[in-house]
Amino acid sequence: MSAPQIPRAARSMRREWEQLAGSGSSKQLAPFDDSMVAGLPEAARRWLTHAIAPGTPLWPSVLLTMRGEIRLGSWRPFTATQVLAPPHGFIWAATARLFGLPVTGFDRYSSGSGQMNWRLGGLVPVMTATGTDVTRSAAGRLAGEMALAPTTFRGATWTSGADADHTVATWRIGDRDERAEFAIGADGGLAGVVMQRWGNPNGAPFGRYPFGVDIQAERTFSGVTIGSQLSAGWWWGTERQAEGEFFRATITGAEFR
Repeated sequence: MSAPQIPRAARSMRREWEQLAGSGSSKQLAPFDDSMVAGLPEAARRWLTHAIAPGTPLWPSVLLTMRGEIRLGSWRPFTATQVLAPPHGFIWAATARLFGLPVTGFDRYSSGSGQMNWRLGGLVPVMTATGTDVTRSAAGRLAGEMALAPTTFRGATWTSGADADHTVATWRIGDRDERAEFAIGADGGLAGVVMQRWGNPNGAPFGRYPFGVDIQAERTFSGVTIGSQLSAGWWWGTERQAEGEFFRATITGAEFR
């Protein structure tokens, strides 16, 4: 397995990136078999047997590339690379443009803490944040983004959701449990994810607010089928959903490791 290429925006986090990206490099990975999900709720079984081809190694991490739009005042194009290894962490490194200048940086949860670090033109800080609230919000994001790494399903506790087409994954992340509810289509495809995520959308006091992801298309990489076109935001499922949407992306590549 080749060493991961670390995006320039995340080079200050080289050690963390390499640890997350190489989390399965020295392990003998079990191949997926339908019997592994026999005891899970029906919706979870339906999704996982759709998402993971029989015999696929249960990789503990994935390197994702993506492009899309992010709302920074107005919608602005971005490109990004992410390492994702539930429940251990993620680093999302991206470049967008603001006032004609590149905004580069990263969001992360790793080694038990969260951080945002973004700079205009690579020099001027535009967003830097750490602390308990950032960590709790990043942990919630990590729980939901397990949707992009279904081979990590054994790290979660699975329970029934609101109805037969929903299932809940609960992860122990740091010293808290984080829950995400997955909506599963009749064909086993993942339609969306919703959760009560810690944050302060639009400057509201920190607390748990509805957050969600809608999946419009999927794609298969190395025997793993994940959402490839998605949108996300706060106030999901409420009359404020359009106001809270801030992220639209197309997954262009996925290397499971």
